Formats: sequence, structure tokens, C-alpha cells
Amino acid sequence: MVEQSLVQIEHVERVILVLRGQKVLLDSDLAALYAVPVKALNRAVKRNIERFPADFMFQLTNDEVGLLRRHFGTSNDHGAESLRSQFGTSKGRGGRRYLPYAFTEQGVAMLSSVLHSPRAVHVNIEIMRAFVRLRQMLQQNTELARKLAALERKYDGQFKMVFEAIRDLMTPAPKEKPRIGFRKGES
Repeated sequence: MVEQSLVQIEHVERVILVLRGQKVLLDSDLAALYAVPVKALNRAVKRNIERFPADFMFQLTNDEVGLLRRHFGTSNDHGAESLRSQFGTSKGRGGRRYLPYAFTEQGVAMLSSVLHSPRAVHVNIEIMRAFVRLRQMLQQNTELARKLAALERKYDGQFKMVFEAIRDLMTPAPKEKPRIGFRKGES
């Protein structure tokens, strides 16, 4: 019997960010995945802080938070909601009163020893699978680019248009932003 996953791996992949050159998950995203309050997750971490050295977990700076807010500020994905709920827009009311923590892959793995619930164990497994899958996709893309460059050198200009078309296909298409305002003919 196949066990129904508590968390979709695609959802986990969407909340993985790259900060300081590392793939990380924010404490608020992890808390949502584990179905615990952010405060409870961070309290458990602080009780076991010796298990979370700087290469497992770090606190974001004000500049990093500002960059994330600008990056996710106009989109409807996890980032905008996550940061909006963490940092209230009113002065002194609501929102977070401290900077978020970012957990590396090793930090996420260590969380399973700190959070003692069956859900935490299952969610951790899915998060680890997402990190592995991202690593494999990155490696495959690098290998493909290397092979394409070798073929391009080998066949010079004969297939230049073909190689350009393949490179265009490898580059992700930019997402179209929805137009704002009324459009003629809509009600």
C-alpha cells in the first residue's frame, strides 16, 4: 500500500530559496509544512541551539528580508504571504518582531531530532527528497550544457541555428505578468 504523502514535493521545491549561496527554507515555511506555529519551531531550536551551527541555520539580515519582500512583494506565491504575515505593516502591531531564520539542508535534517512528532518525521523525508531532486536536476542541466558546448565546438557553424534553438528551449520562459486595470470588452 502506497502511503499518501503529507506534503507534495513540488510544494517543498517552491519554498526552497537560495540565500548566501545556499539552498534554504525559512522558519515560517518549515513551520507551515510541519503544521506548528513559527514560535514553537524556533523555541524548540533555541532549546537545542548546540545542534544548529552556522552552516545549519542562520538569521537573515534586514537587507536580506528587504530583498525578499521586494522579490515576493507583487507575486501571489508563498513568499509574499509568508513575509506579509511575518512582518506586519502597521507600526507595533501584528507581524514578527524578530528576523526570520533560514535552515540549510543539514539544518532541516537536524530539525527531525528536535521536533518530536510523526508528522515532522514524514515531512522531513519529503523535504530531503526535494533537496535531492533539486540537486539532481541541477547536475543534469550542467551535464547537458557541457555536452551541448562540446557538440557545438565539434560541428562549428554547420548547426549554429540548431544549437541556438536548443539553448532557447533550455532557458525557462519568463512568466507573463497579468495586466492591471480595465480591458476593453470586459465587465
